[in-house]
Amino acid sequence: MVARLTDSPVYAHLWTTPELTALLGEEARWQAWLDILVALARVQARAGLVPAGAAEQIAAGARVERLDWDEVATQTRATSHSTLGLIRGLQAVLPESAREHVYVGATVQDVTDTWFGTVMRDVGALVRRDVRAVSDRVLAIATTHRATPIAGRTHGQPGAPVTFGLKAASWADELDRHVARLDEGRPRWAVGQLAGAVGALAFHDDDGVDPLELRAAFCAELGLGDPGISWTTSRDRVAEFGGVLAMIAGTLARIGGEVYELARPEIGELAEPTTPTAVGSITMPHKRNPEVSEHLDTLARLARSSAGVLLEGVVAAHERDGRAWKAEWAALPEVCLLVGTAVSLARTLLDGLEVHADAMAANLARHGDRLGSERVLAALAPRLGKHAAQDLLQSVLADGGDLAGELAARGIASADEVRGWLARPADRVAVAMVDATVARLREAGS
Repeated sequence: MVARLTDSPVYAHLWTTPELTALLGEEARWQAWLDILVALARVQARAGLVPAGAAEQIAAGARVERLDWDEVATQTRATSHSTLGLIRGLQAVLPESAREHVYVGATVQDVTDTWFGTVMRDVGALVRRDVRAVSDRVLAIATTHRATPIAGRTHGQPGAPVTFGLKAASWADELDRHVARLDEGRPRWAVGQLAGAVGALAFHDDDGVDPLELRAAFCAELGLGDPGISWTTSRDRVAEFGGVLAMIAGTLARIGGEVYELARPEIGELAEPTTPTAVGSITMPHKRNPEVSEHLDTLARLARSSAGVLLEGVVAAHERDGRAWKAEWAALPEVCLLVGTAVSLARTLLDGLEVHADAMAANLARHGDRLGSERVLAALAPRLGKHAAQDLLQSVLADGGDLAGELAARGIASADEVRGWLARPADRVAVAMVDATVARLREAGS
């Protein structure tokens, strides 16, 4: 039985995906650690540090299904050491001739930091793929609704007309920057670790062996970059990766928040996709809740929390500091699961998003000429001065009267002039920005 709600098989679909579980689940993590031990043995064999036959025997035995995991757990608790239980469990399934060649000259952090490198590489690739897919979907929405009028809202209140395409294009532009961050950061994050006890690789500093070449070979064996220097207490890589993921979750929560707000029945401009079996409320059958949009915010809150733990790890002491590094064991997989799930859910949300252009138009019309006050202010500013015009319009609009009639009555402008200002398209520049953004992002993604 599981102790955490997020691990429950009933609720797991809200906190992970099959792909993420395949990378970060219990068996996947142990197999990844075993694979790292195999890579170490193989490069050591090529350097003449362990027998070649022993390296291949280690490779044959280092399979999760072969180890006695109850005994691994018992030995881990008995030794109070993070990986000695794993080492002994692997030794137990190996021929005697290979047992002393397991984990030679390495430390716990060499294994776990190298695993972090593979996690950041592989999860980063999954997240990038899905962010790109979300961006493509948003670009399609922006194109379709490039000129669909909607009330632009500030501080939650209707302000002035924009287009729904402008809103969607701003989402896509932000998502594209996240893709750029993932691409730019990947060479920094996807590196291995072979540092030894205090980062000096002293164990491998023997005649005939270049420790730096050994480390480079070890990293290459796993498809990772060579860090160039030991990074046992330089935790900025992990913190940066977690921060980028949390930013992605924040963008998705922003999109979800817009859907959440605009799906309110009194607004009714957007709606989440639904199914005939979905139940909004077991006591109020009429409800259609924005569950996915809401959950994107939940995931983003938790992602920010885990990313904050990773940022704390940057403050580490001397050449090894378990306080910083072991907190990452919980926080890095957590932020990966949360954000990977968020991007997957966002794809579902946007693939089936309902856009009610008629409601957008009706909401604009309901506010009459008040949402054109910016255009009237711009026209009056040369005549009265911007601030004087602002004060005048605020006074006129506070009375709730007809804007054109009130200004004409005060001798400020003719009613026809005011109606002409109000009739002037307010979305010309918005549409131009949508078209330019869509063209630029599609060219960049082609």
